[in-house]
Amino acid sequence: MNEKEATHISKFLSLVLRHQPETIGIQLDQNGWVGVKELIDKAVQHGIDIDQSKLDYIVENNSKKRFAYNSSGDQIRASQGHSVSIELGYQSQVPPDVLYHGTGEKSVSSILTTGLEKRSRQHVHLSKDIETAIQVGQRHGKPVVLKVHAYQMHEDHFIFYISDNGVWLTDQVPVKYLSLLEEVK
Repeated sequence: MNEKEATHISKFLSLVLRHQPETIGIQLDQNGWVGVKELIDKAVQHGIDIDQSKLDYIVENNSKKRFAYNSSGDQIRASQGHSVSIELGYQSQVPPDVLYHGTGEKSVSSILTTGLEKRSRQHVHLSKDIETAIQVGQRHGKPVVLKVHAYQMHEDHFIFYISDNGVWLTDQVPVKYLSLLEEVK
């Protein structure tokens, strides 16, 4: 499978496993899972050229590990980023001292006024390293990285989770826990 096809299928999977499963007539269970066979069958019926080997390739090789199989391999779900209501079943975790959030330059003034909000998603997404935050920020224009004082938030009774693909999740980050990282290359 070439990179263009892999990207197309990955974007399609993000759409149906995170935001609009009804697009192809599937229904996610309460934890976001759907049967692999059902997903493939419905995708093919809607003109998406996908089979088990292509799905395996996407799950295994997606750089952000956006998708995961269950332990028996017969169900699949998105690891995080849902706008549909599901319960991912993650257990609360103690975060490191600092986490990072990448955004575009145009969003900084709003964030520094209201904090980080989940908006239409289920959680605010945070990175454990600056490089990942920069990559995320680049998707939104000139990247800016915000430092999140995560352990202090935890001490102040905010809850954190970590997704299957290593993304830290929380409901919100108030302004008082944010600071701008000065140097973004």
